[in-house]
Amino acid sequence: MYTPSPSSLSLRAGLAALLLALGAGLPAHALPGGGKTPQSIIDAQSNAPPQVRGVDVEEHLGELVALEARFTDAFGKPVRLRDVLPRTKPVLLTLVYYNCPLLCNLVINEQIRNMRELGLELGKDYEAVTVSIDPKDTPAQSLERRRRHLQSMGQPETAPWHFLTGTEEHIRQVADTVGFKYAYDADTKQYVHPAVVHVLTPEGSISRYLYGTSFRVQDMKMALVEAAGGRVGTSFDRIVLTCFKYDTATRRYGFYVFGFLRLGALMIFSALATMLAYYWRRELKKGAAA
Repeated sequence: MYTPSPSSLSLRAGLAALLLALGAGLPAHALPGGGKTPQSIIDAQSNAPPQVRGVDVEEHLGELVALEARFTDAFGKPVRLRDVLPRTKPVLLTLVYYNCPLLCNLVINEQIRNMRELGLELGKDYEAVTVSIDPKDTPAQSLERRRRHLQSMGQPETAPWHFLTGTEEHIRQVADTVGFKYAYDADTKQYVHPAVVHVLTPEGSISRYLYGTSFRVQDMKMALVEAAGGRVGTSFDRIVLTCFKYDTATRRYGFYVFGFLRLGALMIFSALATMLAYYWRRELKKGAAA
């Protein structure tokens, strides 16, 4: 009969502990037999009312928004979403509806607060598009909302903030491409929807999501600079972006130590190069005087 030696037992125990530690650090879907819990089970265990279930944001980072979706702008002109995107600047895209009793107003007001404090200029550095998710909303309502919001920002009526209304089909096309999941509650005659501002690249792909009714100006600014590939904002903004990294857990930009170290190394290199150039020039002048 084989009897394991003490050293063999110690080795096996060590390997077992290592595997256990590694397994504890893995997400459920990475473990044998693991997987995503079916939505039906989650819903069954949830206390949320039926009309709220499934209302969420499914991030589609890097995917194109529905550029061919057709709408009517605030002036009654038929447009495609492609027509109102600037192609050279990032875009803040919001999905709301005009008769929303609370949440939509909170999201738009927070967006306006951030836009006032960004240090970036609407029209020069970025543009904004707001799509109504209610097919009953009209261009006249779009025009009234547009004027009110631009006035609150001290912006002229020519500022590029586009308010669009459309049919259920085309609204859904945009909502599906950005992962904006909403539902209509027939009892209250209201839409149940998430609170989020989408940041698009100049090409119309989804770059970042800003969640909630309160988010930091710094996060919106960095998201726009990031979406534009550094083509908007100041040189300092682009330098700061290298020291901050988007944290998917907190959904905010946080301090990035390796970016800071790279920036520090670059500053040290620049200082050394400047010092060496200074001494080299001084030595050349001494040689010429001799």
